[in-house]
Amino acid sequence: MQTEINKAEILTEALPYIKKFSGITVVIKYGGSALVNEEIKDTIIKDIALMKFVGFKPVLVHGGGKDINKALEAVGIEPKFKDGLRVTDEATMEIVQQVLAGKINKNITSDLCLQGVNAVGICGKDCAFMKVKKTMPKGLDIGLVGEVTDVDTTLIKTLIDNDFVPVISSVGVDENGNSYNVNADYAAVAVAGALNAEKLVFVTDVAGIMKDVNDPESVISSIKANEVTSLIDDGTISGGMIPKVECCIAGVNAGVNNVHILDGRIAHCLLLEIFTNKGIGTLIER
Repeated sequence: MQTEINKAEILTEALPYIKKFSGITVVIKYGGSALVNEEIKDTIIKDIALMKFVGFKPVLVHGGGKDINKALEAVGIEPKFKDGLRVTDEATMEIVQQVLAGKINKNITSDLCLQGVNAVGICGKDCAFMKVKKTMPKGLDIGLVGEVTDVDTTLIKTLIDNDFVPVISSVGVDENGNSYNVNADYAAVAVAGALNAEKLVFVTDVAGIMKDVNDPESVISSIKANEVTSLIDDGTISGGMIPKVECCIAGVNAGVNNVHILDGRIAHCLLLEIFTNKGIGTLIER
């Protein structure tokens, strides 16, 4: 009986959050271990389904770097990187599009449908809703890699309004109809900003912003966006965490009220962060 009581207490703890957030748009950037670990993936899909059923309006944006590497190697193309950024020539872009807009996108869509959720997989080329221009970070030419210049939300809102969950792969299109590989984090920022989303959630392979990187218990549960810069300046946030946090700040600057960094290696990380008092990641507030 105590087990059942504990379950009931968990549900009642979630009630105020369900009441508060029902009806809001939540953009979820889905990647990292949560995308490739089958057990974790199953819990993420169920979390999203539950969010949908209690009144949230989830929108998924995903990448898929590990699957792209495997697909390239399978056809004899060696993945190439410059300063950690994927070099995307025409042959690579063809594989990127096949993997992102094909395999991964449709698998996520199918997984959601199996949970009773109406999901539709799309990419930026559908209705040309995600326009991009070629980007050259730090002056590097890395090929067909795009920076989002415009998101037309007509298609996405049509799906949401008709009770579908959009599942968006990070493939964009330029004014001439050419496909571009887009950083999935910044694709999620652009989509969230265009939709005026209440929340943007990054499901990653880090626990969140930590006061001490050697102490997993030092995760900062909540912080204001204007306080983050000082943590970069004093070295609290360093290395590979800096671009992740900068992407979160870009989300706030795009108009999103709350940006979350969650550890996708933890089962049910979405429910634990959004529906419990303690949470598990870092919430960056405007």
